[in-house]
Amino acid sequence: MVELNETLGLWERSLIAWPDGQQDTTTFVAWLQGPSLFADLRQPANPPSFDDVTCLNDLQCHHLEWLARQEGFAGRFARAGDAFEWHRMIDYQCASDTADAGYLSFSDGILVERGRDIPYIEHWHQTSQRIPPYFAARMRDQNGLEGFLVRVGDIFMYVRNRAVTLPRGGSLAQLVSDGSPQETRSLLDCEISLGRVREGSWLIGRSSLPFRVNADLAPKFSGDDANIAIADITAAGEASVRNWKIVDLEVDPQKQNSPGKEHDEGALFFFQSMTGRA
Repeated sequence: MVELNETLGLWERSLIAWPDGQQDTTTFVAWLQGPSLFADLRQPANPPSFDDVTCLNDLQCHHLEWLARQEGFAGRFARAGDAFEWHRMIDYQCASDTADAGYLSFSDGILVERGRDIPYIEHWHQTSQRIPPYFAARMRDQNGLEGFLVRVGDIFMYVRNRAVTLPRGGSLAQLVSDGSPQETRSLLDCEISLGRVREGSWLIGRSSLPFRVNADLAPKFSGDDANIAIADITAAGEASVRNWKIVDLEVDPQKQNSPGKEHDEGALFFFQSMTGRA
């Protein structure tokens, strides 16, 4: 049986197959698992060129159609009986009433996921080492938006929810097709970014907002009030900073061995991880 700590790190999917014979091997899918909080990004193949796009307001119809086909989510990963469930707190697409749950097993080094409530098979390959620092933070900004920051080794994923609420069970593609340009951009203003920490810079390599690629997340952590400031950009392309309050923090369980000191030690380790001194 797969243990929760065996899922820590970055996983990329090579295959999803359904009982009717259909399968997908071309969608880019990355899942970064922290101690229990996780983030996930799924991007269709053959994206349009975003070379001339620098901000949300630059997106054109052909960009919007492709962006609406993306998927991704963030939340908490937990055992559910013999299966595991990905409890989605943020969803790029319209939320579904069907649980995201599957049975996990290893086969020749491949993590095989079999759907519990929907029949499918997925093949996952670990593409990062399970090495420190690793932590995950669930955050909230001053407007009530939810966010996540997950890091394992030098890999990170950052997730920021959109300001508008999608209808449960709806179709994002249809909403985008029916909406005005301004409404459509608001519907797609949900960031799920995957990147790598290099020499102190948090560089984005893939993003649900492709104009964010190569940007430095530049997170700054304040241990006194558990705040994180993250470099952002306005819809018009102006540099900005988004301030987050940490509402849930997970760190390396080995750093939490003293009862009553979990919060203080966790915050200290998190700060050291952010600044490269862990």
